[in-house]
Amino acid sequence: MRGRDKLLEQVDGTPLLRRQAGTAVASGCEVVVALPKGDVARRDAIGGLEVTTIEVEDAAEGLGATLRAAALHVMKDAPGRAMMILLPDVPGVVASDIKSVIERFETAGGDTPTRATDAAGRPGTPLIVPPRLLPQFARLTGDEGGRAILEVETIALVQLQGNCATQDLDTPEDWKTWRKEAGSHS
Repeated sequence: MRGRDKLLEQVDGTPLLRRQAGTAVASGCEVVVALPKGDVARRDAIGGLEVTTIEVEDAAEGLGATLRAAALHVMKDAPGRAMMILLPDVPGVVASDIKSVIERFETAGGDTPTRATDAAGRPGTPLIVPPRLLPQFARLTGDEGGRAILEVETIALVQLQGNCATQDLDTPEDWKTWRKEAGSHS
């Protein structure tokens, strides 16, 4: 983002992080937001929302550190519960999409990783990790996320419309294209 924080970019006058955390809250989920230690701007962006925040001590390590911190939090504070991963830089996901993934997870028996895909079948977010896999997520390192863990699993898939499950906004060019396609979102 050339020095800008993509999660603080404005979408209809709201920081993206707040918008996506609000979407998760609207789905009825208990929401935990993992933030880099000491990130005051992001903490302020979600101020007033009914979310729990956890600080990721070693966030610079990459996605693995964030997922590790989240898995450890769920295992400690909500033993036996699944963990949903909703990446905040994927702005097309709405509350009904989250609910669809939850419903599929439940109908699959609550023990099968469940993941949204885009219309072309590419895996995206949200992703629900069953409790039995959380110890493996609690040992993640680096920036790969849980790819290696999920490679050996049968995944229940939920196809969402268009590219809402996979279109992430990582660069100013991504933002410009998305805003143009979406009709503003400045």
